[in-house]
Amino acid sequence: MHMQNQESISQISRESSGCKRTMNMSSTAVLYLVLLLAVQSAIFAGAYRDPDSLNQLLKEKISDATSRDVKKKNLAGLELHGGDTYSPVYLGRQDLGSMEADKIVHLPGQPKGVNFDQYSGYVTVDPSHGRALFYYFVESPQDASSKPLVLWLNGGPGCSSLGAGAMMELGPFRVHSDGKSLYHNEYAWNNAANIIFLESPAGVGFSYSNTTSDYGRSGDNRTAIDTYTFLLNWLERFPQYKTRDFFITGESYAGHYVPQLAQLILHYNKISNQAVINLRGIAMGNAYVDDLANFQGSFQFYWERALYSDETYQGIQTYCNFANVSSECATYLRQASDEVGEIYGYNIYAPFCESPASTRIGVGFDPCSGNYIYDYLNHPEVQSALHANVTGLPYPWDTCSDVISWNDEPETVLPVIQELMASEISVWIYSGDVDGVVPVTATKLAIEKLNPPVKTAWYPWYSQKEVGGYTVGYANLTFVTVRGAGHFVPSYQPARALTLFSSFLDGKLPPANP
Repeated sequence: MHMQNQESISQISRESSGCKRTMNMSSTAVLYLVLLLAVQSAIFAGAYRDPDSLNQLLKEKISDATSRDVKKKNLAGLELHGGDTYSPVYLGRQDLGSMEADKIVHLPGQPKGVNFDQYSGYVTVDPSHGRALFYYFVESPQDASSKPLVLWLNGGPGCSSLGAGAMMELGPFRVHSDGKSLYHNEYAWNNAANIIFLESPAGVGFSYSNTTSDYGRSGDNRTAIDTYTFLLNWLERFPQYKTRDFFITGESYAGHYVPQLAQLILHYNKISNQAVINLRGIAMGNAYVDDLANFQGSFQFYWERALYSDETYQGIQTYCNFANVSSECATYLRQASDEVGEIYGYNIYAPFCESPASTRIGVGFDPCSGNYIYDYLNHPEVQSALHANVTGLPYPWDTCSDVISWNDEPETVLPVIQELMASEISVWIYSGDVDGVVPVTATKLAIEKLNPPVKTAWYPWYSQKEVGGYTVGYANLTFVTVRGAGHFVPSYQPARALTLFSSFLDGKLPPANP
């Protein structure tokens, strides 16, 4: 079991994924990355099993920012193809019985009393390259035929929705500390919907390409197109879901994935003049949507939680306007990082993974769970039961990929979110209020840039007779905080997360009464 790396408040504030990424950045963002790299110290460890990637990521972003040609893109980061058309999408034949072939008979170590169907397998998204995405699908134990279909996407970029989303957060099972057996998650989201967990892009988890150069060409654009292609082909395999209400959910860097995919779906629906995919809404948790809002909001968050001094904060306020860089600003950023010390960024009040017996937080979260999941998903019998790793990947399954490189990423997806707000779908952003990676202050700053009018004033919402958090209803946007939740909201506050999710599906604000 290898040691976890740690990173400071001055981290890029994304899920540390181990991805070697190269991106195009503005000069302002590059200068800030130089500062962030300069002030980095080790304060990150925990549930995700992360290689040492942040230094490499920032160095590549800095060196690459002024040397790469940028293809014409829209503000979503998706390549424009001219007019109102997009490139043709691969739609393959799904053989009769392919759905049943994907059905999971029994997972090793599965608890008794499983009363829902589960499926997993591969869907080809590019036959010429041999590129296929792995999914895990769980139906609802009650009235699956009438409940909506939901896609869950973890971020990174490059982290697994199977390992993180399904096994650590909102899926029907959690992994025991023995790494061999499972137990029920009482607050699994398939209580309210039928859920697809997708490992995307190729190179993440069990997803793969037979053309290894694909891994070096990953990015927002291809991820959106491949995910859309996956959905079309998956719906051919599961035709009973073709007309079902469909929702997209995710967290962290899925603040890019979710709105970009939604934008793509709506464009293709418009082109075909029909609801090819019946998209009804999107929900993003602790969503990374705007670079500068996240930089500014992170330092504000740590100061508001009394984690560094007023004097240092005043220095940042005076010398760091998050548009220009000065040596004085760098000094104060470094000082803030030193004053915070070593804490767990994904939940500033949670312990690091020390020992399974001593670090579990209530019933919802064990900071060592990433290690148990790693062991479980690398068992050959588990992979066989999941119909996974059919090509014999030359590396073990891991929560976050270190084989892909990232090649396109917009600095903001707020224009895309604004476009979606003007459509007929619901748009929710929720935020665990003790996350220091994509903190609630950053999300509030991002929403301020959208400048939506308030329709329902801020109020406390309730779950299990306690305040679950706070919410405000804007015109065509709902913002919800989750009290006591870190970056992985369903891990830290599973009951509150399920209440929030159910409200989202019902098209209602979270309950205002106990």
